[in-house]
This record gives sequence, C-alpha cells and structure tokens, in this order.
Amino acid sequence: MIDVKPPSQMDQAYRQLRNLILTLELLPGDKLSERWLETRFAGSRTPIRAALARLETEGLVTRDGRSYAVAPIDIGELDQLFAFREAVEGASARLACARDVTDELDAIDAMLDSCGTDAALEDWHRVGNEFHVALARLSGNCFFVRTITDIMTRLSRARWLEIWSEAGRATAWAEHRGVVERIRARDADGAATLIIQHVQRGRERLMRSIGDEQRPLRARGVAVRA
Repeated sequence: MIDVKPPSQMDQAYRQLRNLILTLELLPGDKLSERWLETRFAGSRTPIRAALARLETEGLVTRDGRSYAVAPIDIGELDQLFAFREAVEGASARLACARDVTDELDAIDAMLDSCGTDAALEDWHRVGNEFHVALARLSGNCFFVRTITDIMTRLSRARWLEIWSEAGRATAWAEHRGVVERIRARDADGAATLIIQHVQRGRERLMRSIGDEQRPLRARGVAVRA
C-alpha cells in the first residue's frame, strides 16, 4: 500500500495563493501582508514565507525588503516570452513530426473538443495553456516541456485578457486544430510555420487587449508595467 503524505502547510499555501493570483482574484500590484496570509491560509510564518519565495521564482510575486506584492503585468517581459515561445514551439512541432505521436494527438483533439461553445472561460483558459504544454511534450524533449510550462505560467494572468473575446477564442482553437493536422501529416515545415504564426497572432491579440484595457486596468488598481 502506497503511503501518500498529506500536503504540507507550505504546499497548501502555495497552491491556494497561486490560484488566487492566476485567476486575478488577487490583482497585479496587490500588497501581500504576511499576517493576512497567515490568517487566510491558517499557516505559520515559515511556510507562508516559503510559499512566497516559491512564487517569486515563478515571477508571480515580487519582494521589496520585507514587503511582498503580486507581480505587475510586465509588457516588456510578455514580448520576450512570446519571442522565446516562437523558437521553442516551432522546434517542438518539427520534432513531433519525426515521432509516432498518434495517440497523443488523439488525446489533444479530445482535450480541444472538451471546450464547446458553452464552456466556461476558466476551461478555455486551462485547455489553452495545456495545449501548448502538450505540444512541447510531443517533442520528446523534457527541457522543452519545462520551459513551456514555465512560460505559460508567466503568461497565464495576461492571457485572461486575450480570451474574453469569443472571436479570439474561436480563432485560437482553429489554429490549434491546424497545427495538430500538420503534425499528423508529418509536415514539419507546415506545423512549425502554423504554430509560430499562432504564437505571433496570440501576441498581437494580447497586446491589443492590454492596450485597450490599460487605462481601465490601472483605474482598478491593476499594475501594468511598460
């Protein structure tokens, strides 16, 4: 019988606080008081600080001396992340075309099918992130998987702005399907071109959304850094 240990106080605080940040229940720029976190998560100071340190390494929390805050949305960082994605995801698509990944592609299709027209925004957001991690996994390169997982985490909050538009969601899903079809056909050039174009268009949609929403976001106290 496998002995499964319950999550530690640090793990619980980390997961709950991370979820609040990624779903924008805690807004970029919000101050994070250790005392408030201790009360909110019924934890002591040491595990709370460990959770904050872990979130800091993921780029979700910033620290200034003894003070913590939810990291701002950094437009410059977003630009760099999208450029990095083009290189890694293009290479992932090429490598996938050289491997037998039929079963994995079937699973990706099923995952995309799970988001129908009546799906909640949370599901669109989750599946959109998981698609790109699954694509990296098709490469067979664990470093690509780790990299894309980290990038999608760092993009997660900003991507909420991108998926508000129903037309944007439909376009993104059609582009996902196109990439899957090209990998099935073992068309390395076609698959790489489509995923790079998809990343570029995603960047354009996101930057347009941030541009449109920047003043209202700042009015709500959301920190956006150019």
